[in-house]
Amino acid sequence: MEEIINENLILPMVALRGKVIFPETFVSFDVGRNSSVLALEEAQKNGGEIFVASQKSAFTEIPTKEDVNAIGVVCKIMQMIKLPSGVIKLSVEGKYRAEIVSFNQVVPFFKAEIKKRDYILADATSSEAGLRLAKNAFLEFNLFDKRISKEVLVNLSEREDANQFIDNALTVLLIKDQKCQKILDEDDTLKRLEDFCALIKSELEIIKIEKKIDAEVKSRIDKSQKEYFLREQLKAIHGELGDNEDEKDTLEKKIKDKKLPKEIEDRVLKEVSRLDKINPSSPDYSVILNYIDWITELPFNECTKDTEDLKKAKAVLDSDHFGLEKVKERILEYISVLHLTKEIKGPILCFVGPPGVGKTSIAKSVARALDRKFIRMSLGGLKDEAEIRGHRRTYVGAMPGKIITGIKNAGANNPVFLLDEIDKLSSDIHGDPASALLEVLDPEQNSTFRDRFLDIPYDLSKVIFITTANSLETIPYPLLDRMEIIEINGYTEEEKIEIAKRYLCPKEIKACGLTDDNIRFTTEGIKEIISGYTMEAGVRNLEREIGSVTRKVAVTVAEGGRKKRTIITAKKVNELLGVKKSFEYRKLTEDEVGTATGLAWTAFGGVSLIIEVALTKGKGEVSLTGKLGDVMKESAHAGISYIKRNAKKYGIDEKVFAETDIHIHVPEGATPKDGPSAGITMATALLSAFTGRKVRSDIAMTGEITLRGKVLPIGGLKEKALAAVRLGIINIIMPKGNEKNISDIPEKIRKEINFIPVENVDEVFENALTKE
Repeated sequence: MEEIINENLILPMVALRGKVIFPETFVSFDVGRNSSVLALEEAQKNGGEIFVASQKSAFTEIPTKEDVNAIGVVCKIMQMIKLPSGVIKLSVEGKYRAEIVSFNQVVPFFKAEIKKRDYILADATSSEAGLRLAKNAFLEFNLFDKRISKEVLVNLSEREDANQFIDNALTVLLIKDQKCQKILDEDDTLKRLEDFCALIKSELEIIKIEKKIDAEVKSRIDKSQKEYFLREQLKAIHGELGDNEDEKDTLEKKIKDKKLPKEIEDRVLKEVSRLDKINPSSPDYSVILNYIDWITELPFNECTKDTEDLKKAKAVLDSDHFGLEKVKERILEYISVLHLTKEIKGPILCFVGPPGVGKTSIAKSVARALDRKFIRMSLGGLKDEAEIRGHRRTYVGAMPGKIITGIKNAGANNPVFLLDEIDKLSSDIHGDPASALLEVLDPEQNSTFRDRFLDIPYDLSKVIFITTANSLETIPYPLLDRMEIIEINGYTEEEKIEIAKRYLCPKEIKACGLTDDNIRFTTEGIKEIISGYTMEAGVRNLEREIGSVTRKVAVTVAEGGRKKRTIITAKKVNELLGVKKSFEYRKLTEDEVGTATGLAWTAFGGVSLIIEVALTKGKGEVSLTGKLGDVMKESAHAGISYIKRNAKKYGIDEKVFAETDIHIHVPEGATPKDGPSAGITMATALLSAFTGRKVRSDIAMTGEITLRGKVLPIGGLKEKALAAVRLGIINIIMPKGNEKNISDIPEKIRKEINFIPVENVDEVFENALTKE
């Protein structure tokens, strides 16, 4: 017999998946798990009573005690039939509800201490009213479903006990077990009636929709078959008569309904007339038909309505991007003018910055802020002008260019059109795409843009064109002149941490199928990834490294080896990502002679350059190595000329120049280097080599030199400052003419750096060289 503890029973238990059993019902189901079979055998030995509770998820193969619902039903075993396959066909009678108090046994089968739970009825009158509504809802459901026999319906309609009615009704309906379990868990009879009615009505709506969809699909199939036979008959008739009147009338109606400009409509109707005179088997027929289809599908008058809420636009930009205040401010100005004038008269926006700083995503945010369609076209490596202007229809397989194709795909004549990587255009014998883009991006010309395939004017003036580039150096000047440059600089460490917390970590956690219960990134962990495994202006590599960490945690979770949440600390980052990536080769560790640290700006952000000078006995020859560009070579020669001219001033014997070979080298020889900002660095390294005075390792410098020793302003001060901070250098020698650019640098970085403005190289030497 079953054990009794404090009026509670201890019974063997079966975890049932995909089904919920209710009290006072007869149910049959299959039992196949070994643990469940053992539980049945134990129940047979002790009076045939067993506790049955449904699993929380039907997909759990081997449930634990956490995988089973707390409330189930005590059942009486009525029949057990063992099949040859080992599966047991079991029939039980549900007796009463019960709740698991505790588990007395888990292996080899569940054994639980349970206590009985009774239904609560506070108001008999309300219960009777609720029962009537429940019966009516059930009858209405059966009118659509009709899976329930008349005998069952009569039996249910005669039930006067509300709980018995609900339990028996849900037993005969095929409703998801999670929904049934919710009603089984409820003690209050009135609440059960409400939940039952809501569930029946919800299922009824689903069935109605299913039947509607089924009828529509069947109707479409019948209609399609009918139309197919009619079309085939019509084709045969027109083939015998040698005309295409039906198709001609359809096309003419379609063109007139489009309400095209008069000039374009006349042109297209003329093409329809030509089509009418050509045999359908002729190649020209398909060419003309394709042309007419393009015209009728292009959005000449269709446009989306811009949002009038500027606050909403600002909220979209703030939610999508952290920082970039000046960029967002300029975009809001752009959107504000657009709202007030309803026209785009300003220049094309061009976002310029290193990879991974969010140029493309900002363009997407502009589209979202305006509620406009978004189109992206990559210009990287584009060398055929026809990709912009399209091919003439005289060519086989001619198609419009990507501009018109993008507009057609958008379905509106005023999308946000992103021209990505405009600095990577090229040209060959097929033409110059940059020249073709002049017409597209010029507000004075693009209202009558002519694609070669269409050969009709199409208005692009309502399109917001945005371009992106890593560098301005390779963009042709006429094209650059039509764009307003908005620089998006690199991020500080604090900005990267916030971006990682708000966007990158949640994105990668979701992409790996994890949740916050599985993994949590700490601020120290993110800092470790930034400082130890990435060295970039943007956040692209940071996103990759965060993804690598989350994938490694996902492997542990998938293998079932990790139940607790993994906290990503700095130590954990080192365990998961391994040895730190070394970036110290661009930083001097001690004061040296003939070696100086310079700062440079590249398309990938700010970087540091180590410039080395070696003097050897020779004939006064100069060697420049390290794959230097023409500008850097000129800076080297300017520095040498200045040192020679002022040799006495710095205590250098002039005869030494004729007897000494000078070798200037910039390490990482495989990487091309050029730019007008290495002059003072080379001059400092040269003077150090000739005088023997060491160059301070805690100073980096940037600036161009003249033959008179003046220090000229440079560009990219913010990126260079960020590069210095990443290396741990806080003393930066810079041209005095760049003091106005210090305000562009984040305030926290400005406080960390000691900027040393200089006007001539003597000030540079005084600060950069030791006194010895």
